[in-house]
Amino acid sequence: MQGMRLFKDRLASKVMVLLTLFAGLLILVMVAGLFLKSKSILSIKPITELIFSSSWRPLKGEFGFFPFIMGTLWVTGVAVIIAVPICLLSAICLSEYAPQKICEWGKPFIDVLAGIPSVIFGIWGVLTVVPLIKKIAPFFGSYSTGYCVLSGGMVLAIMIFPIIIHVSLEVLRSVPNEIREASLALGATKWQTIKKIVFRKAMPGIIAAVVLGLSRAFGETIAVLMVAGNVPRVPTSIFEPAYPLPALLANNYGEMLSIPMYDSALMFSALILLLVIILFNVISRLILVRVERHIL
Repeated sequence: MQGMRLFKDRLASKVMVLLTLFAGLLILVMVAGLFLKSKSILSIKPITELIFSSSWRPLKGEFGFFPFIMGTLWVTGVAVIIAVPICLLSAICLSEYAPQKICEWGKPFIDVLAGIPSVIFGIWGVLTVVPLIKKIAPFFGSYSTGYCVLSGGMVLAIMIFPIIIHVSLEVLRSVPNEIREASLALGATKWQTIKKIVFRKAMPGIIAAVVLGLSRAFGETIAVLMVAGNVPRVPTSIFEPAYPLPALLANNYGEMLSIPMYDSALMFSALILLLVIILFNVISRLILVRVERHIL
């Protein structure tokens, strides 16, 4: 009987190891598949030309992805700048200041926000954010149709609110109350305790929350596609249109069979997007390890 239990235990352990390896290998399989699909265009054009060229004329065989890469970075950067302060302050409020009843009522609304389809956010952006940006742009000395980097960033920021708030809230709540009580007993104010003790202790988890939000932001398609403008040139301000890589794929995938090399070019754009997300997550993980070592 004991031997059977040991056998089942070893079998379960090996199955879990295999499933874990399978989940990790999926990334390599995706990268390899996209690379193979991209070989046609990589064989006739240097990768530096594809990445750093700004000329996008598929009918002439010119596939420059630099405007799309920069459009992705611009929109995502604006979204992060807007979202991170609001989300962290909201999480601190719900965790440290708000009464329990407000927290119980507030969390379901945040969860509902996470479940709204992205196309609804896009429609909301077209109806409200785009006209608003069009009106306020002249106050900053710019003209804008409203379909621009700022519109895409604002809509995207709202979409990643629930992820960052929810994870940050759980991380802040996981900090032991004894630490707070010790700090208050030494004469620190509540805000000093939060800023110098609680926030510092929760920093690795907060970084992880921001990384999760960024991963969602990089790959978001429909909502950003509807409000960013989709003009294939490098934006120079937040009031200019942008064309992120996910929007490029969503807009043009159905047309790729009619133009030579279009298929391979779009697969290469998907490969770029995947590699950017992987690279960003690796860098974030390295930063997270350094922060954890510094705290410990």
